[in-house]
Amino acid sequence: MPSRARPASPHAARVSAVRRFNRFYTRLVGALDEGGYLHSPFSLTEGRVLFELAHRDSPTASTLVSELGLDAGYVSRLLQRLQRRRLIRRTRSPHDGRESHVALTAAGKAAFRKLDRDADALVAQLLATLDDAGQRRLIDAIRTVSDLLGADDADASRNAPSYIIRPPGAADYGWIIQSHGEVYAREYGWGPRFLALVARVVADYVDGFDPALERCWIAERNGQNVGSVFVAKDPTRPGVAKLRMLLVLPSARGLGIGKRLVDECTRFAREAGYHTLSLWTNSVLATARQIYADAGYVLVRTEVHDTFGKPLTAETWELTL
Repeated sequence: MPSRARPASPHAARVSAVRRFNRFYTRLVGALDEGGYLHSPFSLTEGRVLFELAHRDSPTASTLVSELGLDAGYVSRLLQRLQRRRLIRRTRSPHDGRESHVALTAAGKAAFRKLDRDADALVAQLLATLDDAGQRRLIDAIRTVSDLLGADDADASRNAPSYIIRPPGAADYGWIIQSHGEVYAREYGWGPRFLALVARVVADYVDGFDPALERCWIAERNGQNVGSVFVAKDPTRPGVAKLRMLLVLPSARGLGIGKRLVDECTRFAREAGYHTLSLWTNSVLATARQIYADAGYVLVRTEVHDTFGKPLTAETWELTL
């Protein structure tokens, strides 16, 4: 009887899948180009060293070896090549004569800027082949790979903007409702009645949206929604807008996102012709209250209630525009 090939073990199949992706991605980003990385005069490793030097304050050669996980002799030869091309300069460390600090020259900075622009253009071209949902899936997948394999958070923070503020897409409204429910249930124990209020506010905003007088913003960080806020007209008080649904996820706090979202509301309300911005909050929300106070809002009214299942003190704050 003919022999049958043994099925590959799960481990072997996974190794093969990772190697297959490596081959695909190195070809996709031009790492295999004979003429150099991104058709430049630099190898992929040289390009990475230029990147490190552009984003560090004169590191030592040993720092580059440690950060990039490269052989010391190889890095030494690479730096010598870059120095001969007058792209870097090396100065002896005042603390250790065996060490030298490395920095880009003006020519090196110009070479890096071109390489950086070309890399951005390539990635933009790749992203342009995907719709918004596809781009989000890609960023999510990249983040998953980075997290699982231990990517350096410091490197990520050095290479990308901290966050962006953008208009909402259709799916963002569902995210706003879900995130409010999860965060406030976890941090304050507010239950379904709070979630119902959030859903009504969002539904009313969507159903009656007036683009001249209302806005919603989403804060996004590393491809993930991390915050939101609304400006909605007050149908009972002409000239008064409501600031509603300010939220910043715990993972993104401390970056100034809440202040930025409130500032966007103030700017828009002034441009839209409102004379007052009003908001409703609760006294337990200390961080949000501080943001409002810092922005010039004044507490004008308080009221005790148990709408969300426990005694709370509701507060109305207003800002004169």
